[in-house]
Amino acid sequence: MTTSHQLSPAATRPAADAISRLFTPRSVAVIGASADPAKTAGRPVSYLLRHGYSGAIYPVNPKVDAIAGVRCYPDISSLPEVPDVGIVLLGAERAHHAVRELAARGTGAAIVLASGYTETGAEGARRQAELVEAAGKMRLLGPNTIGLVNVTESIPLSASGALEMEQFPAGGIGVVSQSGGILGAVLSRAAARGVGLSKLVSTSNEADLDLSDFIDYLADDPATRVIALYVESVRHPDKFRAAALKAAKAGKPVVAFKIGRSEAGARAAVSHTGAMAGADRMYDALFAQVGIIRAQAFSDLIDIPAALAAGRRLNGKRIAVLTSTGGAGTLVSDSLGVSGFETPPPDTATAQQLRALQKGNHAALDRNPIDVTLAGLQPDLLRSAIRILLASPAYDAVAVIVGSSGLAMPHLMADAITDCLPESDKPVLAYVSPHAPEAAAVLNQRGVPAFSAPESCAVAFGAMLSVQRLVRNDDAPTPEAEFIDTTDLLPGPMDEAAAKQLFARFGVPGVREQEVGGAVQAEAAARNLGGQVVLKLLSSTITHKSDVGGVAVGVAPAEIGRRLEKMREDVQCHTGHAAERFLVQEMVNGGVELILGMHRDALGTAILLGMGGVTAELFQDTTMRLLPATGGLTRDEALAMIHELKTWPLLDGFRGRPKADVAALADAIVAFSAMAAAMGTRLAEAEINPIFVLPAGQGVRAADGVAVIGSQ
Repeated sequence: MTTSHQLSPAATRPAADAISRLFTPRSVAVIGASADPAKTAGRPVSYLLRHGYSGAIYPVNPKVDAIAGVRCYPDISSLPEVPDVGIVLLGAERAHHAVRELAARGTGAAIVLASGYTETGAEGARRQAELVEAAGKMRLLGPNTIGLVNVTESIPLSASGALEMEQFPAGGIGVVSQSGGILGAVLSRAAARGVGLSKLVSTSNEADLDLSDFIDYLADDPATRVIALYVESVRHPDKFRAAALKAAKAGKPVVAFKIGRSEAGARAAVSHTGAMAGADRMYDALFAQVGIIRAQAFSDLIDIPAALAAGRRLNGKRIAVLTSTGGAGTLVSDSLGVSGFETPPPDTATAQQLRALQKGNHAALDRNPIDVTLAGLQPDLLRSAIRILLASPAYDAVAVIVGSSGLAMPHLMADAITDCLPESDKPVLAYVSPHAPEAAAVLNQRGVPAFSAPESCAVAFGAMLSVQRLVRNDDAPTPEAEFIDTTDLLPGPMDEAAAKQLFARFGVPGVREQEVGGAVQAEAAARNLGGQVVLKLLSSTITHKSDVGGVAVGVAPAEIGRRLEKMREDVQCHTGHAAERFLVQEMVNGGVELILGMHRDALGTAILLGMGGVTAELFQDTTMRLLPATGGLTRDEALAMIHELKTWPLLDGFRGRPKADVAALADAIVAFSAMAAAMGTRLAEAEINPIFVLPAGQGVRAADGVAVIGSQ
């Protein structure tokens, strides 16, 4: 049976727009469809019918004549028209044959559910390459995917068991997941909570279409207001960055839950930077630069988008907590306080208006949480209190506690809250204190984000604040860098002196120092530098010199010969190798020690800035920025990094200290990043630790350095 299809705006786009055809197909072929709806292969046809798909359905199964009253076809060549989408339910050993036939007929996209591809090893990778070759110009979703669901237009192209529900609410949240199982988990949880979704898609192996393709599509989708991502890895960082920035410029927040947070990064790195800039930190940097909000818990992947989809922006940290049950109000207030929000008491005018609502001594209206005792039983009282708080200049948002007394009439409570929304653009959230999922669902369906955990209110408000954060404008030109010749550098690790000479070529000055081979030279160098000096082992293979007794600070010229011989003994004892070369350096006093390094992995190249010295890894006070596709960081980005450090007050004159030369530090960050960009993969690692930031007007000095030159 072929039914008529109501064309949507997306379906009227050019046929070449394969992703539009994928989300809004006029016709769907189901290859390998089963007549048993209990089987995975029987679900797609069953779900298309159950959820009211109005296009043509073409099951392909040579063993049956019809499935659920829909005519079956023996093979793809027998289909009466070219389907927009083919759902391939065959196993990995046969799926590529169906993909090749669909491509030959001009199908827009194929959804391949089978597993047994790259996730299984070398043989699976061969099968996946065969699948891609078979598809040619046709787009592929999967393999190893559960499919997609266009909730907006009731088009389920999926075998997920979550679609057994009779209906699910449509709304403004688009979901892209690299896990098929998570797709069903989000769909079922959102439906149970009354949170409306627009589109859901499982990208899984991403043989062709990936996260970025669907972020790009949803950025243009009028039904989507917020994009939620379940991320295992970003395979194409530049493409991902461009798509995320497109969504940001379209005013559509992107929320990502990234798994693999415990993954260690760069275990074999020789620098402190490599140890501190693991893969998860790189994702933090990427997300921050393109304006993506990172969900810290899986529950946040629904909570945060639900709050953002309401379309209200938070412009400050002052929250009014309105409650009729003191304990629940305190839970929310405490959680807000821990997250950096303020819950100030009402100002005099606001308190007077609140007191006029309720007589007697039962209400606590001069503090926050604001306890209006009978609000749960009197919706009109609740409505008036919310209006007063929304109008008050003392508050930026309102959190309403729905207690046990309000559960008997959740619709009245929801009406009381929603009636107030048109009068203000301030955010209003609800915390449902007893376990009452139906009450929370009613509120969510009415456009009031409702949560069952007090911590979720703080998370939601935090996300609302973060969407105000400016993202990097990748269209802004990066500083034009002067060409620096580095063709003379040989592959391999550099010793400290050579590393700092490299940094100096790009504009990062080092301390005064002299290489020596023995005690006599060391004493002469120390007297030449004047005063007490630093004595160091000089080696291209021993990076952490302090660990082997290879650093001595504050050595007088008269003592340096004896101290050098002691250093020889210590290094020999620790490493088994004789120390032959040393550095005598000037002592730098009065500066702040920072670390400035670079780290490179599959996501790109990051510049790291943080508290330096031997405690760099201990304190972990760092910030990172990924380099753009071309060029280094801008001066504004360098200054932003400096201000993000907890160490910033030390640079800004903390407790009477002299203010540091922040301008010179910003110049050094820009120069260091330009070096990393100019040398590309040829510079495998680089780090300055410490870089001394001297008092204002005196500049910076690189006191130690690491650099590893790659083979290309």
